[in-house]
Amino acid sequence: MIATRLRPWALVLAVAALAGCGAGDLSRPAPDIGDVALGYTIVVADNAKMAGPSREATPEEWEAAVRDAVVARIGRHDGGKLYHLGIGVDAYALAIPGIPVVLAPKSAIVASVTLWDDSAQVKVNPEPEQLTVLEQLSPETVVSSGLTQSREQQIENLSVALAGAIERWMVRNKQWFTTEAVAERALQAERTAFEGQLARGQVAASANVLLPPEAVEDDPETDAAATAPAGAGN
Repeated sequence: MIATRLRPWALVLAVAALAGCGAGDLSRPAPDIGDVALGYTIVVADNAKMAGPSREATPEEWEAAVRDAVVARIGRHDGGKLYHLGIGVDAYALAIPGIPVVLAPKSAIVASVTLWDDSAQVKVNPEPEQLTVLEQLSPETVVSSGLTQSREQQIENLSVALAGAIERWMVRNKQWFTTEAVAERALQAERTAFEGQLARGQVAASANVLLPPEAVEDDPETDAAATAPAGAGN
């Protein structure tokens, strides 16, 4: 009876883990995204929360591992247009040792990802994309990595899987990297900059009008012309 109840959950975990399979294989050609090259990769994990029973990891460990994995994977794309990635680690679970099957949870990481267009200086996705990734399926994680892997191995494994998920997310949104999309972002950035300059100019003009007379500095040339005797300078 217990085995029957657990089977659906085991299937869900297996399918989710299979989704990350191959994420660490960098020998395969990079998928076609378009004219894309990786610029900066900024990872922040200060607010990462442990989810459920978990081994602990420091923000610095997550930041270094995720950055290295993303640079290794996304950095393979060698187009001429720079894009930057901002990644926030929201939550994680590093499986702890437990009774196989019954009390052997999977490791997981949850991260929010934002892509930036370098030349236009704007976000490509206005709202962060939140990705949830389970540890990759392997002989060591079929039961639980808590039984077979160290904490450091789990962090590296999840970081590699997250990098693969980010790349697949970019592939699913190839329309972001077309010539038309790039031109539209550049045009919108120019419009926004112009509107900002215009707004600042209007504010400055209004401020001058509202200044009280006594706050306006005297103009020496105007004062001299006003006080000079008639016919002076002729």
